[in-house]
Amino acid sequence: MIGTLPLLLGLFVVASACAQDDHMNGEAEAAGHMEHADMPPMRANDEARPSPNAGVMATIGTTSVMVHYGRPSLRGRAYFADGSELAPAGAVWRTGANEAPTITFADDVIFGGEPVAAGTYALFSIPGDEWTVILNATAQQWGSFRYDEAEDVVRVMAEPMTDAPMQEQFEIRFQDITEDSATLILHWGTVGVPVTIQAGM
Repeated sequence: MIGTLPLLLGLFVVASACAQDDHMNGEAEAAGHMEHADMPPMRANDEARPSPNAGVMATIGTTSVMVHYGRPSLRGRAYFADGSELAPAGAVWRTGANEAPTITFADDVIFGGEPVAAGTYALFSIPGDEWTVILNATAQQWGSFRYDEAEDVVRVMAEPMTDAPMQEQFEIRFQDITEDSATLILHWGTVGVPVTIQAGM
């Protein structure tokens, strides 16, 4: 009986440690759920769209970043050129289809080198040899019909990659995610436009 006492004590210590780990993991998971609960819900619509809604999220440092947008297809049309049918060069583009995309930062970030406060913004862009990527304070907009430059929070310049793999349907994604930064990519056709997002400092 005496020989079994150390074994029982050891099992008790292990069980207590596991319970504490489970509790801490549960708290961390609950905190993550609370942070995500503050993010906008995915967009819904009353009927199917030719350019369907999409969303993408990444955690940069401890900050959640979420983008909601529409995904148009090229269907053989010209794009990002002077006078093109889709997103002509030099003109403000909604950066997708239907509603202007929204991008939400749970905390302050550095967007393309510029400080941006936590919140939800509309995402616009101006295609060209060098792109202008815009965060606008009026988050809920249909297209760029009522876009107001006076509401711009930041404008950052981005050098496009023109030899990206062919992408028929417009896509916004995150890549090169590290513990404190990520690259937001706007990708359509063979053009990819990168913008670096860093956790707030």
